Amino acid sequence: MAAVVTTLVQEVQALRARLLAGERGQAGRLPAADPAGLIDLITALEELKSASCAAQAEAATSFDAARRSQAAAAGVPASRRGVGVANEVALARRESPHRGQALLGMAKALSAEMPHTLDRLRDGSLSEFRAMLLVRESACLEVEHRILLDKELCADPACLIGVGTRELMVLARRLVAELDPAAVVRRARKAEVDRTVTVRPAPDTMGYLTGLMPVAQAVSAYASLRKAAEAARAAGDPRSLGQLMADLLLTRLTGVADTGSADSAPAVPVALTITLSDETLAGGHAAADLTAPGVAPEVLPAEIARLLAGRALESGVAAWFRRLYLSPQGALVAMTSRQRTFPNGMAEFLCQRGIGICATPYCDAPVRHADHIVGAEYGGQTSLQNGQGLCAACNYAKQAAGWFQQPLRAPGEPLQVETITPTGHRYNARAPAPPGRISA
Repeated sequence: MAAVVTTLVQEVQALRARLLAGERGQAGRLPAADPAGLIDLITALEELKSASCAAQAEAATSFDAARRSQAAAAGVPASRRGVGVANEVALARRESPHRGQALLGMAKALSAEMPHTLDRLRDGSLSEFRAMLLVRESACLEVEHRILLDKELCADPACLIGVGTRELMVLARRLVAELDPAAVVRRARKAEVDRTVTVRPAPDTMGYLTGLMPVAQAVSAYASLRKAAEAARAAGDPRSLGQLMADLLLTRLTGVADTGSADSAPAVPVALTITLSDETLAGGHAAADLTAPGVAPEVLPAEIARLLAGRALESGVAAWFRRLYLSPQGALVAMTSRQRTFPNGMAEFLCQRGIGICATPYCDAPVRHADHIVGAEYGGQTSLQNGQGLCAACNYAKQAAGWFQQPLRAPGEPLQVETITPTGHRYNARAPAPPGRISA
């Protein structure tokens, strides 16, 4: 069986090489003399992508089974078998651990309960995205009902011709509601329990504040903001409806005073960290980084970074400067600290060195833990050279049997961390360049 997998890997690599080294015209483009042929090529490549995703799903399912069998043979408790498998799949696919978990779950569902959907992925009738949506929409069903949905929607490839994603989701939801109405009610109740608020960056130093809540409450909150904004507009407020709703939301949530300005939002008391080079502070053009607890980092143009810092000082808001030190090679090596306890200062430094993002390759989650690269149980020291910022999920995953990390850095050089998975595969992550440096 190992020989079969090895042969497949070699064939896929050969096909990739052929695609990369195929006949090219001027500037490396495919010749434009055959428009119809180019459309056929686009179609064939799309079908190849879907077939590749189906093969990845089957490989992930087999890999999960093999790793669980190994864990069972080693005496690992049932509750711990499979820990870290999704992370290995994520690294292999250059995805985040969260995405790896979703992909592995989809693969197992397709293999065990939705074989027709897997067939449609193989023949190109479905994309991986649409197959993922079908798995998600049917997740609340019992196995026998899920098998019926799979057969009804995907047994005949002709049924998917011309069907858009939204139409497919409507058909799936209708079938779910008909097959098991109680499951839909249970899922709705669970969804209500999962209500939450999240924040994520938007372009141009903006941000999205998203509230996930039952639709009645969401509509009610929106209607209240819109009604108040329309009343203010009728009273002569010059701001647009959108500006008024955004400012009203902020003032109602935080209690800050509304300035009534159309050009800027109300000021708020919040702790932000702006990291910029001394050249930028003095008028240079290198971008800065903005971070806040639990929020993904944002890149700030130099002028905006200086403007924010200047506003903070002019308004009397508590602000302070801390120095970050670089080696001659451009690696971040130390910082001054306001705190007497070194571990807290070191944890903040590790977060700053990674611009607030988990150091695991391809993981975009915010840093939550200050982690030893080489664990203390293996003699790893609590030091900046042996430290990194990780999200909670990645920190827990690397504790599974067979995982190992080691730093790859000479003194003064940018930090690199090598992750070795239980299968022996190696993945390297490099600390990002600090502000003011194009590359580390």
